[in-house]
Amino acid sequence: MAVYTQVDAAALAAFLTRYDVGTALSFKGIAEGVENSNYFVATTHGRFILTLYEKRVDAAQLPYFLALTTHLADAGLPVPRPIQDREGVALQTLNGRPACLIQFVEGVSVTAPNDAETREVGAALGRLHAAVANFEGERPNGLGPAGWARLAADCAGRLDAIEPGLEALVADQLASINAAWPTHLDTSTIHADLFPDNVLMLGGKVTGLIDFYFACTDIRAYDIAVTHAAWVFDGDGAAFAPGRAAALIDGYRSVHALSEAEVAALPVLCRAASLRFLLTRAYDWLNTPAGAMVTRKDPLAFARRLHWYGAATPEQILGR
Repeated sequence: MAVYTQVDAAALAAFLTRYDVGTALSFKGIAEGVENSNYFVATTHGRFILTLYEKRVDAAQLPYFLALTTHLADAGLPVPRPIQDREGVALQTLNGRPACLIQFVEGVSVTAPNDAETREVGAALGRLHAAVANFEGERPNGLGPAGWARLAADCAGRLDAIEPGLEALVADQLASINAAWPTHLDTSTIHADLFPDNVLMLGGKVTGLIDFYFACTDIRAYDIAVTHAAWVFDGDGAAFAPGRAAALIDGYRSVHALSEAEVAALPVLCRAASLRFLLTRAYDWLNTPAGAMVTRKDPLAFARRLHWYGAATPEQILGR
């Protein structure tokens, strides 16, 4: 369910008059996603996505996200460009919500990536990191170590209802990850959520990098760790795919350097990425009301990754 705010034809027609995009030919809500209301819009001049930002997105942060995606599109990355109106403004208001018209890009998200597709994603991430070297915007990571501690506190006393022993696992990992956190590594703008559903592909090539609403300034190699956790395990986290792991890193290294210090830190960074998604999923699992039109994601899929990373060497993480 991803249409929380309804937009009718008259409101859309009035909205489009601000732009040089023609008039609407078709208009349809998009079911994917959980954060915002999204519509596919076809006009006499092209195809677009209309996004209305809902209450879970801080409106004050939207200029950062739109500046980042514009910067990446200007750099030639396959990132949907926010469309500016005739006054040069991308961020609008529609039906009481912040809204933006965004370029439509072709492609589908893969559900069972192969090695070649994973290599392309690694290369795309490397190009993203190269492109943000001169991006001046900054945004703290609200789901970094301090955010994990808040989530763990919010879930305290209830985690074992998901699985016995989960409370102890989270407490132990919070302590050990914080103690080993590699503050000496380079930082940059990172995507921080490059899961398969945020990558569009056609013919084995990346055609779209989307959903930058967790983007922030943090340890650059942490972005590799998040992408690794997202792409090189089966969905339930039970099976690690060394071929995909090697492909991801090889793709990244084909366009961006990965230092020895970053490689050495991958075990703790990958544990951190797993803990982050374990906790956000656990929070949603415990706090989503029965009957809500949202599909809860299994936090144990990341508990399994966390166990694997806890015993893994940097070489194993690299798929060697």
